[in-house]
Amino acid sequence: MNVLLVGSGGREHAMAWKLAQSKKLKKLYIAPGNPGTARHGTNVDIDVNDIEGLVSFAKGKDIALAIIGPEDPLAGGVVDAFETAGIKAFGPSGGAAQLEADKAFAKQIMHANSIPTAESRVFDNYADAKKYIASRDEAIVVKAAGLAKGKGVYVCDEPADALIAAEKIMVDNIFGKAGEIIIVEDKLLGQEASILAFVDGKNIYVMETSQDHKAIGEGDTGPNTGGMGAYSPAPIITEKLMDQIVKEILVPTVDGMNRNGTVYRGILYAGIMVTQGGPRTLEFNVRFGDPETQPILMRLKSDLLDVMLAVCEGRLDGVTLKWDPRPAVCVVMSSGGYPGDYENGKVINGLDEAGKLNDVMVFHAGTANKGSDIVTAGGRVLGVTALGDTIADAKKKAYQAVDIISFEGAYCRRDIADKAINA
Repeated sequence: MNVLLVGSGGREHAMAWKLAQSKKLKKLYIAPGNPGTARHGTNVDIDVNDIEGLVSFAKGKDIALAIIGPEDPLAGGVVDAFETAGIKAFGPSGGAAQLEADKAFAKQIMHANSIPTAESRVFDNYADAKKYIASRDEAIVVKAAGLAKGKGVYVCDEPADALIAAEKIMVDNIFGKAGEIIIVEDKLLGQEASILAFVDGKNIYVMETSQDHKAIGEGDTGPNTGGMGAYSPAPIITEKLMDQIVKEILVPTVDGMNRNGTVYRGILYAGIMVTQGGPRTLEFNVRFGDPETQPILMRLKSDLLDVMLAVCEGRLDGVTLKWDPRPAVCVVMSSGGYPGDYENGKVINGLDEAGKLNDVMVFHAGTANKGSDIVTAGGRVLGVTALGDTIADAKKKAYQAVDIISFEGAYCRRDIADKAINA
């Protein structure tokens, strides 16, 4: 069958790499893709938010399945548009995608269905938010309610810092419309883990666990980013804890969304904080995480296209996924200055040499072609991912590959997976 994959990041390169291994695949198109995805299919120059253009292209190329990577087109209703055109699409509807696109909506779902989460307040004007924050004397978290590319969360140990964060979001409008509403919630203490599951509207199939590293600096310091690295599995999630997460968080969320009239299909990603009192929900995403996708798909031995079709056709209960027992570690190489200002167009060297290492994949995220060179074209440039017999071994291989690659201003954290290694 012909498949259209929408997106251009490291997540989409990993998905394209895995989809290309399917015996069911005839032709893979990626819109708009990147130099990495071009190795596994045909890139087409259509923006991810050009819904009309995507649907028109799919009709012309006899696309049997459209797979949506990023959150923006999902929230914009791209799945609804494909289905209206008679084309199967993997991902939630525009209504269901509000679980990520609107954190206030997500909190309503959590509260209505007794899903454990942090105590919170929602504000649509700065004056009220300022008054409430000033009354607090403990650590709090300030979140832009809309989509902010993973950067709209401020963890503030002092209320004064929270006031600054709220002002940046609501007064300075650094996230535009995404910051018109904010969530102010208690800071949860513990370790964070990423729980991703396939959902077909009624059945839930949980993938292997992973843990992301959001902060730019080692030791989880500095501002949040879209993710500086990830590893799978996350040892902190025991079998008993996973059972609790499924029972208390995933099942009530899917049931609650269904009762809300927004039947949930696609990927359900729960960001979980493992606290002394049990698992608590930080947020939901409605798509594969980036960079969690890279180590998770490195470990997936089953046909990704097959399970995605099963989700679309409501037969997930007949699927059994096989996983490589070896851990995987992904290290993100970013442009100097990210998540602030950075320069593009820096020539990347060493990609071919790094890719020749055993059990290593270099997934392109923010890259572009410039003549015969591949150059930087984003904040997060590459996701260097490796399998190993242990997490420590996978980390060692990943950094061996990182050290072969170079570009001006290149930066990466050097402590990815240390939480698991030192556990």
